[in-house]
Amino acid sequence: MSAKTTHLKAFCENHPALVTHEDRESLCLIVMSPPSAEDINQLAFTCQKKIAIKTVSKEEYCTSQQPATPSLSLHEEYKGEDSPTTIEYCQAILCHAVQKKASDIHIEPYAQGARIRLRVDGVLYIYGELSPLETNAISSRFKLLAGADIAENRRPQDGQLSLTYQDIEYSFRLATLPTRFGEKIVLRLLETFRGDLALENLGISSPQLSLLRAALASPQGLIIVTGPTGSGKTATLYSALNHLNSAERNLCSVEDPIELVIPGINQTQINLKAGLDFPTILRALLRQDPDILMIGEIRDNQTADIAIKAAQTGHLVLSTLHTNSTIETLSRLTQMGVIEYLAASALRLIIAQRLVRRLCVRCRIQSPDPLPSYLALQSFEHWLAIGCRFCVSGYLGRHALFELLPVDAAIRHAIIQRTCPQKIRALLREREIQNLFEAGLNAVTQGVTTYQELLRVVGGENEAA
Repeated sequence: MSAKTTHLKAFCENHPALVTHEDRESLCLIVMSPPSAEDINQLAFTCQKKIAIKTVSKEEYCTSQQPATPSLSLHEEYKGEDSPTTIEYCQAILCHAVQKKASDIHIEPYAQGARIRLRVDGVLYIYGELSPLETNAISSRFKLLAGADIAENRRPQDGQLSLTYQDIEYSFRLATLPTRFGEKIVLRLLETFRGDLALENLGISSPQLSLLRAALASPQGLIIVTGPTGSGKTATLYSALNHLNSAERNLCSVEDPIELVIPGINQTQINLKAGLDFPTILRALLRQDPDILMIGEIRDNQTADIAIKAAQTGHLVLSTLHTNSTIETLSRLTQMGVIEYLAASALRLIIAQRLVRRLCVRCRIQSPDPLPSYLALQSFEHWLAIGCRFCVSGYLGRHALFELLPVDAAIRHAIIQRTCPQKIRALLREREIQNLFEAGLNAVTQGVTTYQELLRVVGGENEAA
């Protein structure tokens, strides 16, 4: 055992103290009574790290020492795939996912069984382990509930199942995939938008909210929300639709799937087996006298072409696209075959967004190390995630970051002239329009999230640009 490890162990036993975070440059601990400055300096000298100390109550200190609650197990009472134990365990998995606000449940087979993981706030956590017999029972049960073929395990299948929890019905989409050790199953929670769908609740800043409201007030044009899967695009679209929803307008949507039913909106779901794809439904919707169209996703050049034409013929069109930034969206539309002058005339606003985990205010501590000096910031202070019984690894919920590109006369000219992305970014900087990384830095310095979380989700400044 090294001198550093011995000294740290003795320090923790004598005070007492618990290590909550450690990296190459810093060491964070929680204590019930603050150590002397001499002890802290000696520990810093031995470990060659900056020391951050947080004083907590005895109850919170004891809670931090408690091990995580073990997950449920079928080992003791396993009686087959139709047994009460199997049914109860599947119900417990779904209920736990709803309680933790998980977006996905993964059942992943391997040689000795399978593991169950939940994606909470964008990060996967292990929920439990299964034996081979339990894996077969659980997989068969979920496939049966979703209407999938239990006997078929050689090809991917899709299905849907529902859960009633505390008088609320939740829908899950099931997807199977054959792997080396058996079928991998992913259950995605669809009914996730149960709060107030007001634009103000998106977490968007006041200047950005003004740009969004102005774009939604346009009589025609195309508004695109972009970002990777799980970045909150659908919530933004539903909030925009809810803002526009009125008796004077005919709102129509084509979605895959319909994730939230909004009264007053004519919502149509994709059904590939029945021959209902995005282009087919969109052509039909244009004959339904719509004022506003919402397209779940622009996936191909046919959908892009119909969206552009609809935006030029008196309709306000809202849609999503999978790109990393607002400026990349311009290139993607061109790659889909949209001519530059058509894109320039149709576009009104492009929104790029990400979701970062929000720091738990109960256990966060200020970092002893400032943010990198090369960042253009007024304050270089930031916070670290610690973890307590109220949160998951120091985080609780998520916070949205937005980057908005309003398409005005100057941007239209740049699009038509095929201006390079760097020059378009320079135009936005002249107008003090933030990119995703800069929006994230504001959240970091305000203690909303951590710098490490920003780098995990958005990447560095060059990647965000």
